[in-house]
Amino acid sequence: MNFWTKAAGIILRNRYLVLLFIAIITSLLASQMKYMKFSYTEANLLPEDHEANIDYNKFLDIFGEEGNLVILGIKDSTVFTPQKFNAWNKLTEQFDDRDEIDFTISISDVQKLKADRKKRKFILEPLYEKEPTTSSEVNAIKKQLFEKFPFYDNLLYNKETGTLQTAIYIKKEIINTPKRRDFIFDVLIPRIEKFEKENNINVRVSGMPYIRTLNAQNIQDEIVLFVGGALLITAVIFFFFFRSYRATFITLLVVIIGVVWAFGFIGLFRYEITVLSALIPPLIIVIGVPNAVFLINKYQQEIKKHGNQAKSLQRVIAKIGNATLMTNITTASGFATFVFVKSNLLREFGILASVNIISIFILALLIIPIIYSFMPLPKKKHLNHLEKRWIENVVDWMEKTVKNKRITIYFATVTVIILGIIGVYMIRVSGSLIEDMPKSLPFYKDIKFFEKEFGGIMPLEILIDTKKEKGVMKLSTLKKMEKLNEAIETFPELSKPISVTNIVKYSKQAYYKGNPKYYQLPTNQEQSYIFSYTKNSNSDASMLKTFVDSTGRYARITTFMKDIGTDKMQVIQERLKAVITKEFPANRYEVSLTGKALVFIKGTNYLIKNLVISLSLAILLIAIFMAWMFRSPQMIFISLIPNMLPLLITAGLMGFLSIPIKPSTILVFSIAFGISVDDTIHFLAKYRQELMANNWNIKPSVYAALRETGVSMFYTSIVLFFGFLVFTLSSFGGTIALGGLVSVTLLLAMVSNLLLLPSLLLTFEKKIANKKVFKEPKMKIFPPNEDKTI
Repeated sequence: MNFWTKAAGIILRNRYLVLLFIAIITSLLASQMKYMKFSYTEANLLPEDHEANIDYNKFLDIFGEEGNLVILGIKDSTVFTPQKFNAWNKLTEQFDDRDEIDFTISISDVQKLKADRKKRKFILEPLYEKEPTTSSEVNAIKKQLFEKFPFYDNLLYNKETGTLQTAIYIKKEIINTPKRRDFIFDVLIPRIEKFEKENNINVRVSGMPYIRTLNAQNIQDEIVLFVGGALLITAVIFFFFFRSYRATFITLLVVIIGVVWAFGFIGLFRYEITVLSALIPPLIIVIGVPNAVFLINKYQQEIKKHGNQAKSLQRVIAKIGNATLMTNITTASGFATFVFVKSNLLREFGILASVNIISIFILALLIIPIIYSFMPLPKKKHLNHLEKRWIENVVDWMEKTVKNKRITIYFATVTVIILGIIGVYMIRVSGSLIEDMPKSLPFYKDIKFFEKEFGGIMPLEILIDTKKEKGVMKLSTLKKMEKLNEAIETFPELSKPISVTNIVKYSKQAYYKGNPKYYQLPTNQEQSYIFSYTKNSNSDASMLKTFVDSTGRYARITTFMKDIGTDKMQVIQERLKAVITKEFPANRYEVSLTGKALVFIKGTNYLIKNLVISLSLAILLIAIFMAWMFRSPQMIFISLIPNMLPLLITAGLMGFLSIPIKPSTILVFSIAFGISVDDTIHFLAKYRQELMANNWNIKPSVYAALRETGVSMFYTSIVLFFGFLVFTLSSFGGTIALGGLVSVTLLLAMVSNLLLLPSLLLTFEKKIANKKVFKEPKMKIFPPNEDKTI
């Protein structure tokens, strides 16, 4: 007796036990959902031992978390009236006493550095003693700040546009914890909204902690949107095809249990919910429904054929079980290839996706036949969809096209391949941290505001190791750093740099009675007496510790990047490294470029290299699977071509539509390939069965396979198309692109498998027909004895 026939008997005879087992597993996994938590850090796409991660972790060890700055900005001339000017400064002061805040810097905090000639040291004095009460007092403060303090230019103001900026530094120890979220939503945003309402001024807010918090909230909100949307749209389409509330209910029950399992596995594995793992539950719905389509469609076909429920349910498991298992294994394999990538983010996604795909298959195979076994036979109206004229017309058209227009199919295929290759050469790579963020939301517009006014919000750090204590404050080192600062200022994509040289230049200006023209590094002659003032002062110690470590060995230069692509960043890196090589001899200094934005860009490049590896591995695995299943080299070629073609078209579309390769869109190829191969397996499985029935006569076998599998493949492809289209409801650009591209690819894969695949089988008829190995495959996909019942 065939394995699947035995399995069918065991499942249906022990249906109460099976349902109890599913209920227990579901309860256990549901209890693990309490361990789910959202990620409070940026996605690190690189392995821990990657050079970029090593450099970044070294920087964090010395200077701590660099992404702890929240910035507020105002571009409104009315702010320079006494009431609004004072209200703006008080807004910042409200945050000073908060436990979550390290310190804040606003205009009211500006200190004038002055030289005390008698005590030979620098002292700090406030910019103004009391709150201004008249417009002339405010204008005097503004004039003094804008004209006499270049140190604060681009830190607290943009003198060309009159834009003011305030810096709020969150404590580094809470920056990657839920306390950051609580502060942003419960304290920061309400106080800013109150200020805006009272003063009729629009406040711009940005900075990595703020962006990350709002982004995480968006991901959280969209999980509900995706799951609800996927359930709704698949249910509507399913009902449209089957016209059965019973079939629709059973399918929804299966995928809802699948979603509970998906969330349960996230909690069980203690994975954080990221922008990728958030896609798993809706993905399981979309992939789970086609399983139900094949199983229910087969059940109804059998009922229509002979009306025996026991025989029909046995055949559903025995005939469809193996083919559906194979399709789910290939889909899971497409995702499982990510397990071999060193990126934790992708590895976790691959593990979750592959485990849940096999789980949803098991659930569908167990639940659907068992529930139908408790129900009466479907009525005639439930089987009418099997004879719909429009579906018949579609299948007739496909059969005629394959029969009469094979040359046209091949010509169209070659044309598409050429266009696809042209498009591939137009693809660009994007490693931007913010490109995927919702462009319609205010916080994205605020990012663009700060890019325009202050040069960007994504920190790029340069770590300088002088290899000796107090090496930073040597004039020779400071001059080298200044050369690097000047190089940074030549890039419009980068903001003005901030480093210890700014403080030293400010010290010289203070020494010369605050004259702005002396805002420059001291000469060799000036060095000794200006630095002697510095040694006697404690006033700039707090400023120094931000840019120089306690030993004086390490220094940092901080600049902020605009939203630039990988190509531009590569050019900037190369030019900066050329300056570094020239100015900082390797035997005396060690200089590294780092920062979250740079790590993310390098992570994108790393992923692209791994995409080729993972996709190649997926193709190899499926080729091996086909070779094992059919034992025919020709069948490997014939089965892979129709599935490679849609991938090429998708890549071409990305080039023509200017959709860049980035972490989110990288997934398109592996997802689409893993799913599109399912259609091929279903077709070839039915084709094999027809070959046996037709005494190995290929032509009638191809047409019979096309007619029977065409309907199910059409149904599942439409479900998958609209199911993945749900992702286009996202506010994240990458998720929208992912949904749209996978939808289009799967639709193309359906056309390819229903037109190109049968055409290839007919063209290679003579080469395949006499292959004994093909006649006796390693794997029996369908049981030979169809009439055997339980």
